[in-house]
Amino acid sequence: MNLLEYERFYDKVGRLNGWDFSKVKSISEGVKWDFYTEVTKRCKNTDVLLDIGTGGGENILKIAGSLLFLVGIDLSNGMMETALSNLRKSNLLNVRFCQMSSDDLQFPTGFFDVISCCHAPFYSIEVAKVLRSGGLFLTQQVSEADKLNVKEAFGRGQSFGEIDGALKEKYIRELIEVGFSDVKSFDYDAMDYYQRPEDLIFLLKHTPIIPNFGQEKKDFEILNDFIKNNQTEKGIRTNSKRFLIIAKK
Repeated sequence: MNLLEYERFYDKVGRLNGWDFSKVKSISEGVKWDFYTEVTKRCKNTDVLLDIGTGGGENILKIAGSLLFLVGIDLSNGMMETALSNLRKSNLLNVRFCQMSSDDLQFPTGFFDVISCCHAPFYSIEVAKVLRSGGLFLTQQVSEADKLNVKEAFGRGQSFGEIDGALKEKYIRELIEVGFSDVKSFDYDAMDYYQRPEDLIFLLKHTPIIPNFGQEKKDFEILNDFIKNNQTEKGIRTNSKRFLIIAKK
């Protein structure tokens, strides 16, 4: 997908359900951290936080009680509609959402104490601009080898064929170049077990793992073969590979 196609994809998903995967039945083994728990562990109740690529806003609404003020941004119209709806339902007064691109953060210089970004693109120079000196940036991203057996089965997919770890090294290099002095990274490669075929279908239809999944009849034929070949007692097996970067300005 190019950037325009991704934007249209996220608009559609946002209007349907934000990123609410709560009804998907799956279990994971080997997950080493929860991203927003890692964020809150490093926050004070006097901190102001920016969340880049906030989606439907569910994650920062859950941690709002741990900070003074939170701002969530997303480029997608659909995601922003969902986030604003979720905010109204929450009755929280210390959270704001606004539609904005991560390549042009329109906030005062050094405004934020903490910046988070989960599974969304960011630009190191923009992060450095709006983060105060001594502030913290945390990002979790999807590694190239994520859902590898799924992408191998389809012969296509997000980052398929790219060198695993390349995106992490690129982000680390860029953060150092713009002045972050302490940059640490962590990885995990967890096993996921989807309990039912419909759980896996929901994942593929609502994420860009397999671009345009379901638009061709052969996609479901491939999926049926994949399920047969990867069915275990625990569920339909695949993997989630993630990396975490924590950088201090």
